Amino acid sequence: MDYVTTLKILVIGESGVGKSSIILAFTTGDYNASFPATIGVDYKCKVMEVNGLKVKLGIWDTAGQERYRTLTNSFYRDAHGAILVYDVSEPKTLQKLNEWVEELQVYTTKKNIVCLVVGNKIDKPRAVPREAGQAFAQKHRMLFIESSAKTQEGINLAFEELVQKIIETPGLWETTGSSSNIRVANEEGNLFN
Repeated sequence: MDYVTTLKILVIGESGVGKSSIILAFTTGDYNASFPATIGVDYKCKVMEVNGLKVKLGIWDTAGQERYRTLTNSFYRDAHGAILVYDVSEPKTLQKLNEWVEELQVYTTKKNIVCLVVGNKIDKPRAVPREAGQAFAQKHRMLFIESSAKTQEGINLAFEELVQKIIETPGLWETTGSSSNIRVANEEGNLFN
């Protein structure tokens, strides 16, 4: 299988929740305890296979600090999926996800974008019960998982679940028009629609 579908994935949430660490753990398998705060926006790529489709993920890491929020507005456009991250050891980071959900709703251009709530840092003493994260995700009709970038627990599963749901969402990623740069072909070269 040669053909690769490209999906735009956003990773959003407050500063310090581990967004960059999650992306690093997923793309390289590494962990850096002293990861510097993202300034503006960072971008990483990774190719994975889901349901027999080779998928290239363009992963956008947005800065969590308020002063960089205006830089990220254009990066919401055309996103297929979003990972909303909070820190299970900091209750306010879950509460602040409400603002990120609002921002996502304002700036995203795809009505059926797939979202996944990730409770990160489960290797630390917990201050947010799992049920609170699940309830937030359920309220907003989002997927939910807990993870630890440090121990790698839940990291690959988070991206696999998100991409699986994107692929299963009609009209979100596949196209029939010739103007799109997203095309999926099977081994025989037949396009999937």
